[in-house]
Amino acid sequence: MLPSLSRRGFLHASAAFLALQGQSASATAPASDDPTVGRKVVFEDAFNSLDWSVWDAGPKATTDGTGFYGRSAFATRHGEEGFNPYSVVDDPAAEDGKALQISAKYIGRVMNVRKYYGNTLPEFQWISGNLQTARKDGVVLKGWRKGYFETRMLFPRHPLTWPAFWMLNGRSILEPRTSIELDIVEHKGWEPTVYGTYLHEWGGPDEGGRSTGVETPVDMTTGYCRYGMLVDDTRCVPYFNRKPVIDRKTGKPADWPITRSARLDEEFDVFWPLLTLALRTDVRFPQPLQDADRITHMRVDYFRVYA
Repeated sequence: MLPSLSRRGFLHASAAFLALQGQSASATAPASDDPTVGRKVVFEDAFNSLDWSVWDAGPKATTDGTGFYGRSAFATRHGEEGFNPYSVVDDPAAEDGKALQISAKYIGRVMNVRKYYGNTLPEFQWISGNLQTARKDGVVLKGWRKGYFETRMLFPRHPLTWPAFWMLNGRSILEPRTSIELDIVEHKGWEPTVYGTYLHEWGGPDEGGRSTGVETPVDMTTGYCRYGMLVDDTRCVPYFNRKPVIDRKTGKPADWPITRSARLDEEFDVFWPLLTLALRTDVRFPQPLQDADRITHMRVDYFRVYA
């Protein structure tokens, strides 16, 4: 039996997302204000190098399980099984000519990754990467309560990949039942013009969330796109290429209330970002796995916070 995922809501979110595929909607509103207008950059990482005073690498920072999910083991900054998935590469398509590259590689033999459930399972013997600005001990290296959060990313075309740019609140690390999860973009490597965006508030009687699928006018696996979310006092608004995403349930720009906003303020809580290349378990493992798919890469041009 395959181990269950530690990332809660995966199956529910996937089912909801698939249900949306048959609906017809455009990716963004016909016209909108640029969310960066009137705001200034208060933090930027252009990934000319990897700053380990800002980023931590490895399983998701949580005390709810091991922090692993999906079909791959997230490597520490030093790599696992002789493979390091984190690098800074030259890229003429990046704004300053360099980009962060996070890779996934099929090891294809028994592994020895601490606390990883897939070490002996052939389909799970992958090493990939997860960068985050928080640690499992609850320390948030960089976090913000409000702002417009944006990455410019290039996703891989692949039968298993599950790249994401997402955020969690700091308190959720040590108290998982207080979790607020903002999934700005979750992509499936075999769907080049579709992705999902979600708000989850996990645990307790006020548990809930919002979600929508997004159809894009461009192929996200052939060029960089901007993925963003505006978070203010009480709500969040997802953006694609700086235009608000249309919520397919309403036909209007997504504008989702964060019901735990007051608690965030009372506890001086903040959101911290994650940049993740995971592999999905809800699809059939390729038989055979093609040589070209044994290693794959996503790239991040920059991460910015505007306020």
